[in-house]
Amino acid sequence: MGLLGLFFLAFFSTLVLQFNLNSAQTHIYEHCLGGNYTTNSTFQTNLNILLTSLANSNSPNNTRFFNNTVGRNPNRVYGLLQCRGDYNSEDCNKCARIATDEVTTKCPFKTESILLYDECWLHYSNESFISSVQFDPTIYLYNTNNDTDPNLFAPSLSALMDRLVDEAVKNSPNLFATGEGNYTNSQKMYGLVQCTQDISRSDCSRCLERSVSELPGCCSRKQGGRALKPSCNVRYELYKFYQSEPLVLAPPPLQITSPPNTNTTRRNGNKSSTNVVIIVVPAVVGALLLSIIAIFLCLRRKKGPEIAQNADDISTVESLQFNFATVEAATDNFSDDNKLGEGGFGAVYKGKLSDEREIAVKRLSRNSGQGLEEFKNEVLLLAKLQHRNLVRLLGFCVEGGEKLLIYEFVPNASLDQFIFDPIKRTYLDWERRYKIIGGIARGLLYLHEDSRDRIIHRDLKASNILLDAEMNPKIADFGMARLVVLDQTEGNTSRIVGTYGYMAPEYAMHGHFSVKTDVFSFGVLVLEIISGHKNNNFYDSGRAEDLLGYAWRQWQEGNVMEFLEPVLQERFSRNEVMRCMHIGLLCAQDDVGRRPTMASVVLMLNSYSVTMPIPSAPPFYSQTATKKFDMELEDETVTDSGQPNLKGHSSSTSIPLSVNEVSITELYPR
Repeated sequence: MGLLGLFFLAFFSTLVLQFNLNSAQTHIYEHCLGGNYTTNSTFQTNLNILLTSLANSNSPNNTRFFNNTVGRNPNRVYGLLQCRGDYNSEDCNKCARIATDEVTTKCPFKTESILLYDECWLHYSNESFISSVQFDPTIYLYNTNNDTDPNLFAPSLSALMDRLVDEAVKNSPNLFATGEGNYTNSQKMYGLVQCTQDISRSDCSRCLERSVSELPGCCSRKQGGRALKPSCNVRYELYKFYQSEPLVLAPPPLQITSPPNTNTTRRNGNKSSTNVVIIVVPAVVGALLLSIIAIFLCLRRKKGPEIAQNADDISTVESLQFNFATVEAATDNFSDDNKLGEGGFGAVYKGKLSDEREIAVKRLSRNSGQGLEEFKNEVLLLAKLQHRNLVRLLGFCVEGGEKLLIYEFVPNASLDQFIFDPIKRTYLDWERRYKIIGGIARGLLYLHEDSRDRIIHRDLKASNILLDAEMNPKIADFGMARLVVLDQTEGNTSRIVGTYGYMAPEYAMHGHFSVKTDVFSFGVLVLEIISGHKNNNFYDSGRAEDLLGYAWRQWQEGNVMEFLEPVLQERFSRNEVMRCMHIGLLCAQDDVGRRPTMASVVLMLNSYSVTMPIPSAPPFYSQTATKKFDMELEDETVTDSGQPNLKGHSSSTSIPLSVNEVSITELYPR
């Protein structure tokens, strides 16, 4: 396509986008809930009054939220209408009129309905929901086009959405934020987050964070996606789908937004035509100028991206390299007072740099057979893996025989110090545990599918899950097997690293590993979080079975209360506990092929509409089975949980809707 063709394509795309932004309301989906009411009933009368009040609120320019309650119990009706924050009052009132008119047609005789449009959403119910955060039902939509660089896309999306959530919750008066972030040199990413204005900022934060966390499960590797809940919604695209700031802040001129008068004379018609010309001509000229600028920038940015990337890699390596004296001073010469723990890969120390940043320093054991350049390449790879549920690698130091890794410091230590501690376990209620399970799943999904190279952790356990100041989980020691000895990411190995009790049987027995070995470890970890019991210490309780066997028996018998951590039994979600227990057993199945992928796990955690398969029995590790392993300590070190790292082989042989106005979208009601 020539330059002229690109010019006209950009020009007409701009006009189509402008038309779509100002045309009729875009209906997305409806949730028809609750029971049925009868014709001419008191409830129907109250509902009609409510809808009329919402349709005729005539909001001022800065108000895009209405709510009302009509009638008395048992026929009381609660309702709210929330407009998207970037639309003006005229568009908001228009959407309110259409939504209140269509809801009884789309959901006839229903005592609760939710109607979703691009411009607004309407919710009424016979039960009180105003000022209470509503997480379900959820609709997920995604753009069918795939992103071109998953390694850049996922961290860019995470950074953008985190910033927008922070802006909406902390700074926005109407719990709404839009913004853009960099994706590639020539491509930006755009996002939108919003809560209904009846909920608190803390509830808004919870709702938005949960919605953002669900995006990878529904929209992984897609150029656009959104999650719409009754109390909040989030969306991202690679094109600007929201209105510009001037459109939000300034009301449009009267002649633009006034509805046409069907009784006007020809003279008035001529005046209307003149107004249209006055409006359209500047818009067309502006679109032409914007198109020319866009084409110029695109052509300019086509110069040698590979060279720039290589240069960036070189500078990144240098910026990641720490001086040994700096790290030594930060840790007070690796003082025992600053020692946080010791595992199979080396000791970890807390440190503070001269700029007051707190760091964690892992001093690797001196048994690595890897060369300096290989080691630097691996560090560079891991430093580029940025996800909210991974501990961030800040840099490294190689001097003499020393190899140090410098991480961000995570203040609340590791998960095992909470779930296995008789006092601290009370700090983790079910809501926090459920959030931790979801965060670990999203971190693993990123390592397995969205990172530049597929990373298999191979030592996922409670002590390798760190908790930040807000108790968000961060996976640590990812890629350690690669850093110590450069290894393939799938296949066989004679050097088994890991912790007994978390290792998949095919890996522990035969050295076979894949992403499904991490899935197995995740399943064990989920069951530990639910029960508060450590799998490899479960025999100490006097039972004749391990934790997996105990979980399997309780699952078959339906005894959730028997398996659940006792401190949780006063307040927990039975459905969520059952779902997590189900997922844990699916992941910990003996048959590798029947274990789900982490993408499936994230979707199962976030969508109740997904039908989960029936799990098969997990491998049962009896106490005598542990003696079959030929265990060998690596450099006489132990893992963080006090268990020996296994090395060698076992002597046993047991074993459609459009998101961008042109693409197709699949709906996932929850």
